[in-house]
Amino acid sequence: MALPPYRVDYSPIIDRPPIKWPNDARVALWVAPNVEHYEYLPALDGQTNPWPRTPHPDTQQYSYRDYGNRVGFWRMLEVLDAHSIRCCVSLNLAVLEHFPEVAEAMVARDWDFMSHGIYNTEFINTWSEQRERAWYQDSIDTLRRHTGKQLKGMFGPAGFSSENSPDLMAEAGLIYHSDWMHDDQPVPIKVKNGKMVSVPYSIEINDGLLFRQHFEGDYFLEICKAQFDQLYEEGAESGRVMCIAIHPYLLGQPHRIKYLDEALGYIMSHDGVWQTTADDIAEHYIANYYDQSVAHAEQFNK
Repeated sequence: MALPPYRVDYSPIIDRPPIKWPNDARVALWVAPNVEHYEYLPALDGQTNPWPRTPHPDTQQYSYRDYGNRVGFWRMLEVLDAHSIRCCVSLNLAVLEHFPEVAEAMVARDWDFMSHGIYNTEFINTWSEQRERAWYQDSIDTLRRHTGKQLKGMFGPAGFSSENSPDLMAEAGLIYHSDWMHDDQPVPIKVKNGKMVSVPYSIEINDGLLFRQHFEGDYFLEICKAQFDQLYEEGAESGRVMCIAIHPYLLGQPHRIKYLDEALGYIMSHDGVWQTTADDIAEHYIANYYDQSVAHAEQFNK
């Protein structure tokens, strides 16, 4: 039976060549605020309904998410600043044009940005190659115009991407994709041309998944600590990545914000933490480990 064309070779973590982070850090910590913009009346693609509650408009859910840019972002910003966290934003690029004050605050802090699409209610998995290709160029141009930054990675809008996305991303000059949540280290992704890696994102340490399943802030704090402790121990042998994925409309609520403060305080109290961004993780890995990782994985995938 022919195997499907997997994008990522299998490579068990137990015997990979070790990864070393800058200054011999054990854990590369990146914080990913999902700074999003949802359309009030999004177009329907015939496959996925951005607002499952009908009839439209779904004012309740739209306004709930709008809380993030109006209030939650600013509350979250105070905590991130208190711990000197430089973020890599999972950004709906329309935020840069619709919410200039939010854009200015992020640029002032020299945060990095990965694309989370234009809107979080616009999905790309049904698009033609031509449309998706043009969309990357629009995203690149929009980010550069508003921030001066070069777009290097993507977490697909609402977590969706197409079969062609890695190839088209690499063609556009991007170097990492965070849709692949399958590892505690970066790994190569096969593309037609260029080099592309998966930078570990998280659906576990992610307030969006937790709070929608009726877990609360105290549990978020508990698992952040437990996740860090385990990765910190393992990172003594080979560096690990920890991503904390947060949403201003969720963790930025008044009754939850203290748990982010406590989690970051705990992690940043340790030596051997490289507080960094997904951009920097991808570049460090490609420069130092990409080629040997490809060669190592070949022995398991002949």
